[in-house]
Amino acid sequence: MSLFLVFLAIVIAGALVWLGVAVARGRPLPAELDGGLEEPASGLPPVVLPEWPTADDVDRVRFSLAFRGYRMDQVDEVLERLRNRIADQDREIARLKDLERPEVEASE
Repeated sequence: MSLFLVFLAIVIAGALVWLGVAVARGRPLPAELDGGLEEPASGLPPVVLPEWPTADDVDRVRFSLAFRGYRMDQVDEVLERLRNRIADQDREIARLKDLERPEVEASE
C-alpha cells in the first residue's frame, strides 16, 4: 500500500511540474485544463415533457447525472415549462371564474 502512495505522489508531483513548466514558457494549457467553468457540450438527450404535462408526467421526469449532481440546464428547462404551464392554468381558472360569476348573479 505504501509503495502505491509513493508512486501516486510521484505522478502528481510530475504533473504539477509539467503544468508549471508549460505555463512558465507561455504555452497554452491543454484544452481539458483551460476550459474553466464553461458550459459543457451536451451529448445527452433532452428531458422531454408533453405540451400539457400532468402530475404523472412530472413524476416520470428523470434528469441525467453530471459530475456534481443533476444537469442544471435540464432542471431549469423543465422547471420553466412547469411554471409556464401552471401560470396558464391559473389564468384559465381565473377566466372561467369570471365567466361564472355574472350567470350566478343574474339567476338570483
